[in-house]
Amino acid sequence: MTSEFLYRSSRESSPLASSDPIADAIGLLRPRAVVEPGLHAAGAWALRFDPFPHVKLGIVVRGECWLALQGHEPVLLREGDFYLLGNPPPYVLASALGEEPRAATSLWDNATNGAVHIGPEVEEDTYLCGGHFSFDDTNASMLIDVLPPLVHVHAADPRGKLLAHLSQLLVAEVETTAVGGSLVLDHLAQILFVHMLRAHADHADQPTGWLAVLNNDGIGAALRAMHADVAHRWTLKELAAISRMSRSAFASSFKSQVGTPPLEYLIEWRMSLARDALRRGTRSISELAFATGYESESAFSTAFRRVVGSSPKQFRNAAQHAMKTDPSQQRTHEELATARA
Repeated sequence: MTSEFLYRSSRESSPLASSDPIADAIGLLRPRAVVEPGLHAAGAWALRFDPFPHVKLGIVVRGECWLALQGHEPVLLREGDFYLLGNPPPYVLASALGEEPRAATSLWDNATNGAVHIGPEVEEDTYLCGGHFSFDDTNASMLIDVLPPLVHVHAADPRGKLLAHLSQLLVAEVETTAVGGSLVLDHLAQILFVHMLRAHADHADQPTGWLAVLNNDGIGAALRAMHADVAHRWTLKELAAISRMSRSAFASSFKSQVGTPPLEYLIEWRMSLARDALRRGTRSISELAFATGYESESAFSTAFRRVVGSSPKQFRNAAQHAMKTDPSQQRTHEELATARA
């Protein structure tokens, strides 16, 4: 059963709509990918990394090593394994447990030709490649809050075999200086990131918020319908029908799996879209009210203030002021405008 049979769609009047929640979230997050120097190591070694507020991604191209996140059991990463760290606490990568770690920052600051070396190159037995993603802080929590500190995809996993093909391309680009390499690296990193999110979503036994239900024919169908038609004035009855559940069972199951009640999730998603549009100045407040399912600008403003803590006008003015006073913000918006042109 699809949502179009249950209600009159308003999607044509709301270009904010999309049926792909992962693409929606990443679009709002404005990810900035940085492919870091590869780590080539030999012998005994250990590196200590500082906490990172967003996401790190790594691949064990050759050899193996231990990953020890503060407050968590160490994990052995083998050749071909992939790992994603969501808002990680301090952590250590090491050839063996018990090695005294040194700060990784100084090594990375002195990288040459896109590589960091530990020990004699002729004895190298470990090669790690990876990078990090920084997101727009305005909406970063929508993803960071549903990611665990570690997503580990083993080389033998079905998705690991697919990721291996992508990693070969990534490593090849890292090790060459071909024209357009930075663009290729950026896109490959983002593709790897999406596949890691999919891998995490596939593990239904792990609590992952909205990521956990994307492949679910019940709750996931309702969530996808909300994203596909954000301007529709959804009712609990309609969403429950899409999930083929009673209203009470649907409401209980949605809150249990996603972490918030369905209509509250919808409001929060609408406000995430609104914050992004207000920051970029792509819509007037009255246009946003209609595009996000509100009958009036007043009703939209009331909901926005309740969720965000300020009026839409105050938020827009503050965002525009930040862009004028922060050159990096201005560059980001200019780059987005160029990409859309």
